[in-house]
This record gives sequence, structure tokens and C-alpha cells, in this order.
Amino acid sequence: MNLDTRIKFRHLLCFLEIARQGSFAKAADAMAISQPAISKTLKELEALLQTRLFERSKQGVELTSAGVRFMRYAGPSVQALREGVSSLRGEEHAPPQVKVGVLSTVESLLMPEVLCRLHQRHQALVVSVATGPSAHLLAQLHVGELDLVIGRMTDSPQIQGLSFEHLYSESMSLVVRPAHPLLARQPVERSQLGRYPLVLPLAGTTIRKHADSLFIQCAIEQPAQRLETLSPALSRRYVQSSDAVWVAPRDAVRIDLGRGELCELDLGVQEPGGSVGICSNAALPLSLPTRWLCEVLREVAGQYRDGSYP
Repeated sequence: MNLDTRIKFRHLLCFLEIARQGSFAKAADAMAISQPAISKTLKELEALLQTRLFERSKQGVELTSAGVRFMRYAGPSVQALREGVSSLRGEEHAPPQVKVGVLSTVESLLMPEVLCRLHQRHQALVVSVATGPSAHLLAQLHVGELDLVIGRMTDSPQIQGLSFEHLYSESMSLVVRPAHPLLARQPVERSQLGRYPLVLPLAGTTIRKHADSLFIQCAIEQPAQRLETLSPALSRRYVQSSDAVWVAPRDAVRIDLGRGELCELDLGVQEPGGSVGICSNAALPLSLPTRWLCEVLREVAGQYRDGSYP
């Protein structure tokens, strides 16, 4: 039996929205339909494909291995159809565009330099940048709404079914304002850290897992007073105007440390670092503007590794 003629566009949209939201209720809200309706549509698709695409858990719903495989093709197919419709509406004459997800690990230092070089070389180019947690950005990459995601994300479950290219390794640093009381003694007395507010990445993110691991390794109990955010700008301003300690990606504070605007605490150990790289959807061919971006990313990352940038 030919199943292709029985799979409708609504089936694909339903599947992709559930995968993006990780919840039937949230997917139903996003599509402005009832939850029973979205459950029925998914059941129809699973019956046509003769396989389960999702498993329910306490956290919501997760893709099965079959769902991950189907995602590789469903997302790009829907995106290709949208682009085909746009081309018929006269949008083919718009400037070339690349849509990229950027994690906080590369937001402050790597990406600004990459964008400067990219626009110097390509005068007609629109770069659309989305920021946020890795799970959210990788979900968008799965369905073809982003061309690439850049940052530290290899520990994220959502990376399943995607391709990852390593650029460089980056460690986490503990930084404070100049003249902070903890700077009086280096290496810092670890038991004193709990006396000060802590700035951490959001719970559940890849870099938060590395930050938590560092504290466990050093037998440091996290204080009850914490700011959890992925915003380097907010973290930097808060730390510079308070006694808070920021557990930051090295990329986010390298320039501040060089200028003396922030100071690094010596714990006597160093977090081993995680892999920063480019994540792409292998089922979606890279456009020419996306390949331009990848070339500049590799160039700047190479200079970052050998110490010639910044």
C-alpha cells in the first residue's frame, strides 16, 4: 500500500509541533486546536507509518528512535514546501538569508567577530539570529526553522539525529568584580563561596550541567541566593555592581578579564571544558549563505584556538 498519498500536511505539522513543544497540551495551544484533536491526528500518522513516534514521560513526551529518524525528513520537507510557496509569492528576489541559533557560550565573543567578517565579505546578506536554551534551538533546527545552531550543546538529548562539527573546547570560569572580598586569598577558600550570591546558567542547559559538575568536584554547596540566566549582558552588569560570583563560559568573560573589568577566582582546579561547535540537520542541504557562515566560523574558531583572536 502506498502510504504517501494518505499522509497529509496536517499530519506533519502536528508531529513537528509536538516534537518542538515536548507536550500535547502546548502543541495544541500553539496550533489553536483541542488536545483530543492533536492526539487523534498523531494516532492517524502513527497508524499510517505503523510505528510509535513518541513516548510519554513525567516530563512530557519524547521522540522514539523511529520519531527521531522521521524528524530528519519531516522538518526539512515542510520547510522546503514553505520556501516553494514563498518563491511563488515573489520573495525569490529577497537578499540571501541564513537563520542561526546562537547559544550564550558564543554570544559575546565568537559570533560578533564572525558576523563582522561575514558582512564585510557579503554586502547582500541577512543573518537572522535566535538565542535561548539549546533544547529550544535544536528543536527549531530539527524542523528546518534554523539552518545552524552554534555553541556548546553536545550533552543535550535534542542533538539526536543531528550532525555536530567540533570547533574548539571551552572551560567555565568563576569571575567577580575587582576588589571582591574573595580575591584577598588565592586559591580561594571554597567554604567562603556560599556566603555570596551565585550567577548560573539556566537549569537543564548544557553549560549548567558543567557548572554543577564543577561545584560537585570541589565539594562546594551552592548558596540559596542565585540568579539563573543565559544572558551574558545581565550577568555581567549584576556581577560588576554586586558581590555575586558568576559561573561563566570563558568566551563570555575573556575580554572583561583582559581589561580588568572582571577578575577570575582560582579554585585550584579547572573545569575540563566542553566542545563548542556547529550543529546542522543532515537531511537539509546547506544553502550557499549557510556555507559562507560555516567558512567564517571555522576561520575565527581556528584563530581562537591558536590564540591569535581576540
